[in-house]
Amino acid sequence: MRDINEQWQQETWSKIQKKVIKSAARNIGSIPYTAHDGKFDNRGAENICWWTNGFWPGILWLVYAVSGEESLKARAEECEALMDRAFYELEGLNHDVGMMWHISSGVNYRLTGNPDSKRRNLYAANILAGRFNIKGNFIKAWDEWGGEDHRGWTIIDCMMNLPLLYWASEETKDPRYTHMAVAHADMAAADHIRPDGSVRHIAIHDDRNGGMIGERGGQGYDEGSVWSRGQAWAIYGFILSFIHTRKQEYLDTAKQCAQYFIAGVQSDWLPRCDFRSPGEPVIYDSTAGAIAACGLLEIAGCVPEYEAGLYRDAAVRVLKAMEQSFCNWDLEKDSILQMGTEQYHGEKGRHIPIIYGDYFFIEAIYKLTGQTFLFW
Repeated sequence: MRDINEQWQQETWSKIQKKVIKSAARNIGSIPYTAHDGKFDNRGAENICWWTNGFWPGILWLVYAVSGEESLKARAEECEALMDRAFYELEGLNHDVGMMWHISSGVNYRLTGNPDSKRRNLYAANILAGRFNIKGNFIKAWDEWGGEDHRGWTIIDCMMNLPLLYWASEETKDPRYTHMAVAHADMAAADHIRPDGSVRHIAIHDDRNGGMIGERGGQGYDEGSVWSRGQAWAIYGFILSFIHTRKQEYLDTAKQCAQYFIAGVQSDWLPRCDFRSPGEPVIYDSTAGAIAACGLLEIAGCVPEYEAGLYRDAAVRVLKAMEQSFCNWDLEKDSILQMGTEQYHGEKGRHIPIIYGDYFFIEAIYKLTGQTFLFW
């Protein structure tokens, strides 16, 4: 069984590498979000503050880290230069500056020592730190938007931005960044994780005095439901916080969330958009599976060997099921992982390729092939 899995991992990585190199050659000067008729769009360059803009250069760095293909490095650095404009449009940025810069500029600096990339990542870290509410011990997700005040809103996705702060503390020898990251992670464990290990997407806090005062269903089915991508953000986010802090509570939380996710996908290993939604219509979200797989593999590396198999095997099952059912390996098409879903309600953005689906699928296969450099 192990030999079969290793062969599949290597074959899948080979297909990824060929496809990314071809796609990169066709998409010079662009930062894609989704694909139309197999061709990437350019949403990121058109909206330079768009929260997913780090994932395409992140993909390029993942494949470069293994292949050494210089054209991928050049494309990734072009994206970094394009994204500089976002620093002059601060009103458009939110807490997702970690996802935007830490896996693009941050990886460039850690792989190559590029001083401009270091500065970019530190700019992003300071923007993120500036969103910290000292009374509520949380990082504000969004500003006022759509006519609704978001000053006290936190979302589980922010767990993936915390590695930027851990890195900034290590790089500058200033513990304040880590203090903020830990405070936010502690809040998320208390306010976003339910006793059964399921995850709330949005928690609303008193922004003047602290304390949770409400929740929203967010991109899931409803309040009290379990949006699968939010569950996946929690799995990966908490295990990353454990890796950076060695705080046992974060490992325990990651495992609890992982076990809920595994129970939710065991029927066919293809994640639905929400684990507590009506049986019909069947709405998948492949991005949730890719994110969760990355987190499950990191959990496997942090627990005793007798326990690791549970998490590693689940990750492989999800990835293999999605590779068989949801991946497009046509070299003339740009995107790889299909069937991503932005949110449960509304048909727009349902069952489409989304750039972070490709990113996390590629990162998970990267991990499976034995690569140990942690992009987060």
